[in-house]
Amino acid sequence: MSSQSKNQDSQRREENGIVYFDRGVITGRDGKKYERYAIQTHFVQKDEDQAELVRRYVMPLYKKGDILSFGAKVMCMCVGSVRTRNEVKPGFWANLLWRFAGINSTGVGMHEPYKLQLVIDICGLPRVLLAVFCAAVTKPFGVKGVFYKVCGKGVGGIDGFYFRSSFETYKQMALINPSNPKELCDKLSKDVGIPVVLMDANDIEQNELGCSDDMPLTYDQRQDAMKDNPSGQGDELTPLILIRPID
Repeated sequence: MSSQSKNQDSQRREENGIVYFDRGVITGRDGKKYERYAIQTHFVQKDEDQAELVRRYVMPLYKKGDILSFGAKVMCMCVGSVRTRNEVKPGFWANLLWRFAGINSTGVGMHEPYKLQLVIDICGLPRVLLAVFCAAVTKPFGVKGVFYKVCGKGVGGIDGFYFRSSFETYKQMALINPSNPKELCDKLSKDVGIPVVLMDANDIEQNELGCSDDMPLTYDQRQDAMKDNPSGQGDELTPLILIRPID
């Protein structure tokens, strides 16, 4: 058994029929402490009801004062902000440029003609070519992320079309972060009665897309509570994080 598997087993809990992982207590820069519970769900399909997911998986564990971090991938599935392979037709430039794209150990990047074509569809070819040029010029100096910064339009938040994904769905589908994250957070918070933040988190950064108006934590406090990516990676299926401030 790998050390990661042993760690997951030691964190695994079950309460009221809900499986979750206790990610422990983390201390923010202002000294405030937070417990974090990564709640396991089923593999969420397109057009499922996000409020129903919270009622089913979160409410059995919820206590007054808790905050909910809702995973961006799952929100994309719920609101149908997705594109499938048969909807994307890689052209000349996508088939050429993907060969020069960067890739990391998880298979995330533009090293996929379908994903690169999706970016061209969203941003337009001139901006993508400019982004490729800027990335090539700055790469020898160790500057990273230039391609995504130049493209803009949420390109850095596109997930899917991963040939190394643990899930077949994510090999055939790309998820595009929704354009109205704050409105989605406000509606979900109103429906379920929990302050909500929409997070596109990974082991490198915690990209907050939006939060509801009733959020009691500041931006820095939310970042502190999520800074070690308690949602995890891989096949744990833990997109819902219950953040519990400790008085």
